[in-house]
Amino acid sequence: MSQANPYDGFLGERDFAEVLRETPRRVRELAGRLGAAGLERSLEPGKWPARGILCHLADCEIAFGFRLRQTLSVDDHVMQPFDQEKWARSYGPVSGQHAVEVFTALRGWNLALLKGLTPAELDRRASHPQRGEMRLRTIAETMAGHDLNHLQQLEKIAGQMEAGADSAPA
Repeated sequence: MSQANPYDGFLGERDFAEVLRETPRRVRELAGRLGAAGLERSLEPGKWPARGILCHLADCEIAFGFRLRQTLSVDDHVMQPFDQEKWARSYGPVSGQHAVEVFTALRGWNLALLKGLTPAELDRRASHPQRGEMRLRTIAETMAGHDLNHLQQLEKIAGQMEAGADSAPA
């Protein structure tokens, strides 16, 4: 049985390509607003700090890029899910700035791919073991919704920090 895409509600009527293009700038701005201390803050105890969210965005850009390319090159590709908590175990020594740089570079590479796709290529099918059949366009829309979700989290952390609210590092 397939589950709904958890990022559907974030995109709404927005154009996925516009969100994907805009996210690296917003990530850089938020990382700058947060500074070194803010990057170690989380929304609440037990949640990733802002730096962890940045690392997660970089990791996901790798996974999304692979999914896009496999969907283009393999008929009826079956995507492999990943355990984000297990991937996050490696984030300890990674700086927020490095995560932003990696995310930005990978997003640029993925945008170059998406920019040249035809309508038929955007309509190529793949499937996700938990979410069922998807089109390549749906993967790109998922990327954009995922971006918006994590940008909201980073905005909240920045807002808490700027308001002087206590937020324990994760």
